[in-house]
Amino acid sequence: MPKSILMIIAPVDFRDEEFLEPKEVFKEQGFNVTVASKGVKQAKGKLGAIADVDKDISAVTVDDYDAVVFVGGPGTKVYFEDSDALSIAKEAYEKDKVVGAICIAPSILGNAGVLEAKKATCFSSEATTLEDQGAEYTGKDVEVDGKIITANGPAAAVRFATEIVEALKRGE
Repeated sequence: MPKSILMIIAPVDFRDEEFLEPKEVFKEQGFNVTVASKGVKQAKGKLGAIADVDKDISAVTVDDYDAVVFVGGPGTKVYFEDSDALSIAKEAYEKDKVVGAICIAPSILGNAGVLEAKKATCFSSEATTLEDQGAEYTGKDVEVDGKIITANGPAAAVRFATEIVEALKRGE
């Protein structure tokens, strides 16, 4: 049975490469990918990509997925205090799922309380947020701490996806 990955993107202004490149890696590796967002059937990337949304984040069942990945981009701030997004992050972590976040999205994990005493990275503008939430900000392109995988931006998207795939394979 192929593993399933939930990718959560902002309704507007998600970062195109941080969604499209990992999604391609996941598909090439044979994973099922479900795309979730908030209140839209199609989401629009900062650079113009249009993504079909399979599910509203309010309807997500964490148990249906082996990994949950939060995609970055300026629109991602919509999830920083969003109760659905925060509870998905917290539940995925508590159920020992692989949890990924790239660019500014690691702040969602921090706000959900799952980065306490964890090594993490993010886009530099959010470093203080992670530290305020108890994370050890490393500033690396990609950081892996157990099943939490974070990355700092578009240039790290493929490596970020590869680390998520490796973590899922280790978990088999």
